[in-house]
Order: sequence, then C-alpha cells, then structure tokens
Amino acid sequence: MKASYNLITAKPKKRFDTWDVLINIAVIMASLACLLPLVHVLAKSLSSDAYVIANKVTLWPMGFTLEAYSKVFADSSILRSLYVSVVVTIAFTILGMIITICAAYPLSRKQLKGRKVLTFVFLMTLYFSGGIIPEYMLINELGMLDTWWALILPQAFSAFNFLIMRSAIYSNIPVSLEESARIDGAGHFRVLLNIVLPLSKPIIATLSLFYAVGRWIAYQDALFYIKQNVDLRPLQLKLYYMVVQASESFQLEATQVQVTNPDVLKAACVIFATVPIIIVYPFIQKYFVNGVMLGAVKE
Repeated sequence: MKASYNLITAKPKKRFDTWDVLINIAVIMASLACLLPLVHVLAKSLSSDAYVIANKVTLWPMGFTLEAYSKVFADSSILRSLYVSVVVTIAFTILGMIITICAAYPLSRKQLKGRKVLTFVFLMTLYFSGGIIPEYMLINELGMLDTWWALILPQAFSAFNFLIMRSAIYSNIPVSLEESARIDGAGHFRVLLNIVLPLSKPIIATLSLFYAVGRWIAYQDALFYIKQNVDLRPLQLKLYYMVVQASESFQLEATQVQVTNPDVLKAACVIFATVPIIIVYPFIQKYFVNGVMLGAVKE
C-alpha cells in the first residue's frame, strides 16, 4: 500500500529539452545586450574623469563621484528642459490616445458605411508622407513655430497605433455587449465609455506607453520647429546640443561650467533622461504584456 502511494505521489522527472535551453540562452543574451550598455553608461557617469579618459571604466564605477550629476542639476536650463519634456509627453500621450480611440472604435464596427475606405486612407500614411520640407512649411503657415503646439500636434496620431487599437476592439469586444447596451437605451458615447474603454485597459496602457516613449525620445521635430524660443527646448534636444558642443567647448550652455571630460557629462545626462521611463514602466508592465497579445490578433 505504501509503495503504491509513493508511486502515485511521485513527481515525474522533467525531461531535458535542448530547445528550452537554447531559447533561455538566447533570451539571456538579448537581455544582456540591452542591459549592459545602460550599466556601462551608468558606471561612466559615476566615475572620475581620469579613469574615463584612460578607458578603464567598464561595468563598475571607478573613482566614484557625483560631480557630473551636480553640474547637471546646477544648470537651470536642464531642469527647464525636463519640465518641457514631461508636459509635452503627457499632453501628447493624452491627445494621441483620444484621437486613436475615437478613430478606432467606429472603424471597428461593421455597421459604419465606408469604414474600409476610411481605414485605407489612414493606413496610407504608413507608406507615404509629405516629407520634412512640406511639414515645416505647414507648421510655419499655421503659426506654430516656437510654440508648445509644434511639439504636440504634428505627431499626435499614429496610424500604426490606430491599427492595433482597431484590431483589439474588433477582436475582443463582442458586438452582443453593444447590442444589449443599446436595448437599454445607451448611445454610442455611453457604449464607448462604459463598455469599450473598461475592457480595453491593456491595449490602452500599451499604446499609451508607445506614445509616451516615442515622444520622450524624439528630438528631431524640436530641432526643426524650436529655433528662437530656447525655453521650449525639450530634454532630448538639450542633450543633442550638449553632445555637439561638448566636443568643442566642454561646457554646459547656461552656467559655462568647464568639464574635464564631456563623456562623463553626456553619460550623466543620458541616465538623467532615461530614469523617468524606467520608473514608469514597472507600473504598466502587466498591461503592456496583455496589450501586446491583444494587438497581435488579426481580423
């Protein structure tokens, strides 16, 4: 009896799978390829100039010092640029999600006539664009140069994010829920607010992250549209000018503080710009994973 009980309760041995080992190794290598450069930059930002100049810093700080960070925070223009980036990113993400949702929901319903034509018009922008010069001329004619709107409106809609949102709503929101709500007297806006949006939290969080990260790391549009108003330079554009000027003058713009090695200052600025995204991501990671899976479902 005891022997039979042991046979029943004994756990089966896990079979060795070569493919599992290879996949795990590949994932580990890919993770290290993404993580190690950031660790190297962090170590360089915390190291003294002498060790950085001698190329002795790899993954661990040498001659630990916070001098580079103190000089970054001492520059009032850096903090101003951080404020601009935060405000623009939040406004850009909210506006982009509103436009995307308002476009994706009606175009995901079969009762809308001409939805295929409208969807095709939106998706055409994935393959063709007017180019930088026409866009600049348009922003100039609209009087948006050197304004907040130049950093928010032009890229506020993404056809790629629209396609993901539309596919997610079409595949995961049953039409029967909308029909039952309309029987109870609900209109389109009430259906959108009370049914579609609560059931679409994962994909909304995912696309919000896409919009926020895309806006946070962008600087090219600010380079073109923000010329005279220095106070509207986002953090990434500030870093761009700092990298360009570091090779010539080795100093920060506003305070004229001399820096022995510009690489240390650039590393500190990169970490300074990366930390906000790293802090935000863990809070929406579970929605991000679910949202990616939802967006992968096709009609």
